[in-house]
Amino acid sequence: MTGSRAAMAALACSMLATGCGAERETPATGPERPVSTSVSPVPSGGVPTADAPASPTRPRGGTTAPVAVPWEKAEPLDGGRRLRILWWSGVEPCHVLDRVALRETGTRVTVTLYEGHTRENVACIEMAVRKSTEVTLKQPVDGRKVVDGARP
Repeated sequence: MTGSRAAMAALACSMLATGCGAERETPATGPERPVSTSVSPVPSGGVPTADAPASPTRPRGGTTAPVAVPWEKAEPLDGGRRLRILWWSGVEPCHVLDRVALRETGTRVTVTLYEGHTRENVACIEMAVRKSTEVTLKQPVDGRKVVDGARP
């Protein structure tokens, strides 16, 4: 037993001694080629910016489990006869515009977007996508309030 203890002690001493050598200095070098990056509308913090380009989207219908989704902005087009609706969503086939419901009264226009997913059994990346769609009104906006039907 004494021989094995001595062998263990010698091994421990040799391991400690190897960590006590002089440190070698190695000069730092730069990359072989210049580094370039591209600018994304989603900053590194992961918060989408309001000036991100929107992907034009048309309702497809026939999605599974569609739900009302909030939108961020309604822009009048053609003298208020049409509206461009902008919202943040996810990637298809997990976030698909199913339909747009319009309800017009003399004082307000209620726009409700419905999104669902396709019947495909797939996994989608979690990435914000700014989308837009256009709707035609029965009458021009003409001072009526435009309301998001997905918000209480």
